[in-house]
Amino acid sequence: MKLTLPCLGLAGLLLAASTAALAAGMPRTPAPEGAKVYFIEPQDGATVGQTFTVKFGLEGMGVAPAGVDAPSTGHHHLLVDLKEQPAMDMPLPMTDNIRHFGKGQTEAKITLPPGKHTLQLLLGDKNHVPFEPNVESKQITVNVK
Repeated sequence: MKLTLPCLGLAGLLLAASTAALAAGMPRTPAPEGAKVYFIEPQDGATVGQTFTVKFGLEGMGVAPAGVDAPSTGHHHLLVDLKEQPAMDMPLPMTDNIRHFGKGQTEAKITLPPGKHTLQLLLGDKNHVPFEPNVESKQITVNVK
């Protein structure tokens, strides 16, 4: 039992330190100069079916799965109908509005209800934290029929 208390004390200390680090934000990986992410398809203003393919383009960087520490690489996140930008110094949360492609995917089939929707791409580093400066596309609009 005497061994358990010091171990619990150390675990508590580590948890408190990691919580404080997260509260302060995480360091952001520098983006290579000129790095750019964009939509190959759909085009801005396109009319699409409820299930459609989104193809991600990237210049000046490579794509690697989340967790892979390779220079000048990241992975895609698709922001859908996002009202305000997420915290850029924290790992991006996984929600219906922030879709992760952490296996290194460069395209995806997505399904949205009929109506007008906004889409934006944001590249994350190995830890899902956006690069500094952000490597993000312009926001596009699609009309889902």
